Amino acid sequence: MHTETLKDWTHAHRFGLGDTGERERRVRWVIAITAAAMVLEIAGGLAFGSMALLADGLHMASHATALAIAAFAYAFARRHAANPRFSFGTGKVGALAGFASAVLLLGFAVVMAGESVGRLIAPMEIVFDQALLVAVIGLAVNAVSAVLLRHGHSHGHEHGHGGHGHGGHGHDGHDHADDDHAHDHNLRGAYLHVIADALTSVLAIAALLAGKYAGWVWMDPMMGIVGAVLITRWSWGLLRQTSRVLVDAQAPEPVCRAITDAIEGGGSDRVADLHVWSIGPGARAAILAVVTDTPQAPEHYRDRLPDHLGLAHVSVEVHHCPHHGDPA
Repeated sequence: MHTETLKDWTHAHRFGLGDTGERERRVRWVIAITAAAMVLEIAGGLAFGSMALLADGLHMASHATALAIAAFAYAFARRHAANPRFSFGTGKVGALAGFASAVLLLGFAVVMAGESVGRLIAPMEIVFDQALLVAVIGLAVNAVSAVLLRHGHSHGHEHGHGGHGHGGHGHDGHDHADDDHAHDHNLRGAYLHVIADALTSVLAIAALLAGKYAGWVWMDPMMGIVGAVLITRWSWGLLRQTSRVLVDAQAPEPVCRAITDAIEGGGSDRVADLHVWSIGPGARAAILAVVTDTPQAPEHYRDRLPDHLGLAHVSVEVHHCPHHGDPA
């Protein structure tokens, strides 16, 4: 067989990388905005002796780091998309970056809670007008950043519905509807950092207004604790989602059931073994073993699979079972 003829049986492994260029550009814009605000606040804090300005500037520095991780992940995934060392492409690099962002978020929440408890025990003097100005500037910066990242969260994925089996070949398929596995965890991690920063600004504004006009100085550290709890909840959710992708967790039961029902279809065909896992945003891989009285080519079984499941890489094993009667 000539090598040229194998092209019809092979396909690229660029799962989930179809539209990351626009997302990467938006993340870079947010990094530039955040970095500018960070430098301004740190410089102002050092120049005017304002701890509020300095603290908020250092806070933004942590988020700029997380955004830099997101940008690096996009660039790395794009540049190594065709690298054969990555068996199923670089679609999981985004999940890894999202996991790292979630860990940073969780660490920030712990520090935030500890600082807030410390200020409840030993209150510090607050310069309300200056602190309010800092919080408003931070909120404006994060509002712009959130809009940029939110609008960049589109799901136009490039993938094929196919794979290889015993004597089978890969083939292109159709787009599928969005579902849980289609999230860009890298962009989600960056977006959550911006939202967490915006949340702290909102809570700070509310607390500072209460302290300035009602004398409720305790509201400032209390809102810090509330923000830490909410950020912990967000980061934990992102950790769970990304870790499932990174450890190749089995797809949800409805997905596995849909595959089994499509293959068995009331005949003698039975799915003896099934593995389905995520290999990138909007793309899953599947390995299934079919036991049947009347074996068909692997393409016969792959053509039965629903397009909306996002099965971009499918391998089928067909085993002949000569016993008729009860399929069990």
